[in-house]
Amino acid sequence: MIDEKQLEILSIQIGQKLTEQGKTVTAAESCTGGWVAKVLTDIAGSSAYFQRGFVTYSNEAKHQMIGVKEESLQQYGAVSQQVVAEMALGALREARADFAVSISGIAGPDGGSIEKPVGTVWFGFAKKQADKTITVTTQHCVFQGDRNQVRLQSTGYVLETLLNLLNEKFS
Repeated sequence: MIDEKQLEILSIQIGQKLTEQGKTVTAAESCTGGWVAKVLTDIAGSSAYFQRGFVTYSNEAKHQMIGVKEESLQQYGAVSQQVVAEMALGALREARADFAVSISGIAGPDGGSIEKPVGTVWFGFAKKQADKTITVTTQHCVFQGDRNQVRLQSTGYVLETLLNLLNEKFS
């Protein structure tokens, strides 16, 4: 299982890649409550590549702060592919960043269902391409463990995936 030291190492590597590329990143977080922003900004000099993040814990915050459609929230629920895609796009737009990550999940101990058990987390990744188009990918995982473990694993997953995106060449 990922730990705090690994989060720090990933954050340092992400910061180095963003600095090398002259790019910026933002985060729209729900179940992680700002943990991604926290570990990224724990690194000295992070203001060069991380200017703002969004803790959009409630549906209202998702809608008001980063423009997630109320219809999407009602139709699909906050923990869905559609909503994390909109979260990532909204964060990218509002922060004027080059990369955005979004997270929405059910950390527990309550709130799960048959369709979406506790530990279900959806992730969105938006990336501005060299030609100014935006690509968005989504992924989901079902993590095991208590509330803290689900949140920790979610934060680690986002950082690992972001680092992989940063290692890809811009087209």
